[in-house]
Amino acid sequence: MARKKQNSNFPTFDELIIPTLKALVELGGSGTIEEINSKVYEIEKFSDDILQIQHGEEGTVNEVDYRLAWSRTYLRKFGLLENSSRGIWALSKSDIDISKLDYIDIVRTVREQDKLTQPKNKKQENKQKDFEDEVSDEVESSEEWKEQLLNVLYNISPAAFERLAQRLLRESGFFQVEVTGKSGDGGIDGKGIVRVSGLLSFHVIFQCKRYKGTITPSQIRDFRGAMQGRADKGLFITTGTFTRETIKEATRDGAPPIDLIDGEILCDKLKELKLGVETKLTETVDIKNEWYNNL
Repeated sequence: MARKKQNSNFPTFDELIIPTLKALVELGGSGTIEEINSKVYEIEKFSDDILQIQHGEEGTVNEVDYRLAWSRTYLRKFGLLENSSRGIWALSKSDIDISKLDYIDIVRTVREQDKLTQPKNKKQENKQKDFEDEVSDEVESSEEWKEQLLNVLYNISPAAFERLAQRLLRESGFFQVEVTGKSGDGGIDGKGIVRVSGLLSFHVIFQCKRYKGTITPSQIRDFRGAMQGRADKGLFITTGTFTRETIKEATRDGAPPIDLIDGEILCDKLKELKLGVETKLTETVDIKNEWYNNL
């Protein structure tokens, strides 16, 4: 992983380690990846131009999010973070004094710890390469399947994508979900009803956009105009991404609220509901060389 900045506004992964800890503290000690990343954006005051730089040619995450994944991995290996099977990351201790931490020391310590677990007869340069490959595999494996899934979604028909959205909402507890897909209807693709705690019901209108690009605030405004007076809430589902200005527009005070599901959240939801995504558990055998050395 390169340690040099591309420019003064683009930090390396190790420079994002302390902001990641600060974000978790502000979130109360735990959070989803989306919550943590959004809080880091706020702390570091990243511009939309920076956040729109994608990792790789057809990556599913932006470069900042990719580097933040490295930061979380190093913090977990250092012992300051832990993550659950449900994708929640949390501080391992509630009394962490961030002012006494140095990201350079954290990176150095994690790499030194890894050297101790490597076979003694292995060349030093190969040890470092193996460690970097291990971390890289750990970070990228979490995104590889999403890229594959999105490529599948890009190639299904618009009608199939609408049916997928209908199934997704039904599996998530919506009822009376209908796909309308009428042309000239302001982009409204369907409607449904969601009931909260078995007491309150909300009529929801949704739009599906099978899209590789970024959704703009004007598209949200157009959708809101089409749903005006016809539903309590709007839901915008896309395989693409949303800018911060788009997110602000969706939650603007005084306007009907619109919930947003981008490509990454969509993949996570399809995986959670097992809709065309199967999770297989494989056994990993880890030989503890140090244990044998201490006999």
